[in-house]
Amino acid sequence: MDSYSLSALAFVLSFVFALGGVGSAIVLVPVMHWFGIPLNEAKPTGLFVNTVSLVGASISNIRNGTLDFSMGIPIILGSVALAPLGAYLSIFMPEKLILGLFVAFLFFSGNMMLFFKRGKYKDQFRTDRPVVALVSVGGAAGLISGMLGVGGGGLIAPAMMLLGFNPKKIATITAFVVPFSSLTGFVAYWTMGHFNPAVALPVGLSACAGGYLGAHFMQSRMSPATVKRFLAIIILALGVKMLFKCF
Repeated sequence: MDSYSLSALAFVLSFVFALGGVGSAIVLVPVMHWFGIPLNEAKPTGLFVNTVSLVGASISNIRNGTLDFSMGIPIILGSVALAPLGAYLSIFMPEKLILGLFVAFLFFSGNMMLFFKRGKYKDQFRTDRPVVALVSVGGAAGLISGMLGVGGGGLIAPAMMLLGFNPKKIATITAFVVPFSSLTGFVAYWTMGHFNPAVALPVGLSACAGGYLGAHFMQSRMSPATVKRFLAIIILALGVKMLFKCF
């Protein structure tokens, strides 16, 4: 598939997933791989998409005063430290192992979107900032982000809810953290010679444009909760297909 077709596909996927408030890198990476893009080129493209698409959201949250820096900084430190390690390790891991981890991540993300009861934690508002726990969450998210080329938000959000933090702050924290872990993972792939600008730039920019339009469309016309359940089914189906295709 040529870069124009991939860019069009990236635009559509990002638009659809943005309707549910979900980043598209989780599906872009395996889809690009299926269409002949080497996995180690698809992963930095996904990280590039994460970096560019969420910077604007973080700037907006900072301007609105909704971002809790004391909570976000420890997570960033952990993610920035381990995202390059995840990228580096993945280069030496068998491709089937990486794909297996990707399948596990798809199943985890899809099930969390379908079954995780956010309302259960709505009255828990921790005011402390357990640095070790937050750094650990960031480290795990960064490692997964660098290894698979996806944002760590799918891990950060449920972990922070289980720790008892205010759910209203978690979305802004996730949007703040993911660009940092994605950027450091992306740079790691770039320095190792696995960045193909002829693919990453058109696909990444198209994905960002689709995500931007999808987010605005969602805010005015869609129920993100309903769309998210539909997207969760897509992610789980993608995981099943990937499982049978690879193994």
